[in-house]
Parts: sequence; C-alpha cells; structure tokens
Amino acid sequence: MVRAIAKCGPGWLTVGCTLEASVYCGSCAPTVSSRRCLGPPNGNPARDGTIITDRPDVMWGTDATRFYTERDGWCWFFGAIDHHLDEVVGWHTAKLGDRWAALEPIRQGVRHAFGRFGKDVARGLALRCDWGPQYIADAWINEVKWLGGTISPSYVGEPECNGVAERFMRTLKEQCIYLHQFASLAEAQRIIGEFIARYNAEWLIERLGHRTPAQARAAALAKVA
Repeated sequence: MVRAIAKCGPGWLTVGCTLEASVYCGSCAPTVSSRRCLGPPNGNPARDGTIITDRPDVMWGTDATRFYTERDGWCWFFGAIDHHLDEVVGWHTAKLGDRWAALEPIRQGVRHAFGRFGKDVARGLALRCDWGPQYIADAWINEVKWLGGTISPSYVGEPECNGVAERFMRTLKEQCIYLHQFASLAEAQRIIGEFIARYNAEWLIERLGHRTPAQARAAALAKVA
C-alpha cells in the first residue's frame, strides 16, 4: 500500500512505499533503500560509484528538453549520449515529444555505433533514462529490447543517475538554445544540428585527455582493431 507522509516543506508531499522494511529519516525524506521500491524491476540495483564506462557503447544516456520557436511554438529535442565518449550518437527535434520522437536518437545511434539496424544488433548496450512518459511507453521499451539493449532507468528523484545526458542538455542550452530566437522548428533543427556537429568534432573534453568525442571514438576503434 502507498501512503502519504507529512510535508517536508511548502508545496511538497513525500509519498512513501510502505513496506515492512521501509525506513524514513526525521525530515521525511526516504532512504536509498526505500527509494528503490519505486525503482525499475529490471534495472541494475548496484550503485557502482560512477556512471562513466571504460569503453564506448556500453551505456548511453538519453533525455529530452523543450525549446520555443516563433512559428511552431514549443518543440522538443531528444538526444542520446555515450557515457564513455560524451559523444552525441543521435538526436532529433520534433513538434510532438512522444515515444516515437524519443526512439529516433536511439535508432540513429545504433546505426552510427553498430553499423546497421536490426534485431539484437545492440546486444550489451544499456540505455540510461528517466521516468518520462516517453521512456515507459511499451513502444519505446519493446524496440530497445528488440535491438538487444537493456534499460537502466535512473532512480526516482535522482537525476544525477542520468548525469551524462543531463550535463549535455545543460551545454546545449547554454551554448546554443539560449543564444538563439528560433523562427521555426526547421531553423532550430538546422542550428542545433550545426552545434552538435561542432560539439562532436571540436569540443575538447578534459576527461578524454583534451580530445574531442570524435577523436576518442576513433582511438577506441583503433585500439580494438
């Protein structure tokens, strides 16, 4: 059964999962163990201490944000970012931010990273996402599984679990979206696309030894070869 717990502050209501093992601290914030009651039944329960992987295409983070255009009103951006390279492996803009729009970056990324699109081609890949309605839709879940991927949702109320995608969204907003007044969705798509191309090819990332995502992927592929 789910019951409401006392308010922790104005406008906030903590909802707890009332199980025999549930424990709450004095401020009414749920403990890590109780938050996992709201977590995914098929997700990895381990907290490994980092969300950065040791090689490409082990985990991608995916997320969405909205932006405004004068002609088309509010529109959506969806992206998928590799957790090792910080590379944008796929992205999509759309007027309607539904499950099909959310799938497009994954489809692009699979073709980019694995060379083709088909059943089980992305076996071994995990996708980190939040609990937005796009990512809990049957169509999104079923296609990811058909591709051979697994779904690793972030814990409820812990956006840092999806920190790679969240950090890129911040960069995209500060370095692109907030700097333009888009006339239309088509113009936004062009400008955002130009920025992402520069990001992958020219953005120097300290964690990668001050290399770009494209350079880091090329080096990783050369090492495998």
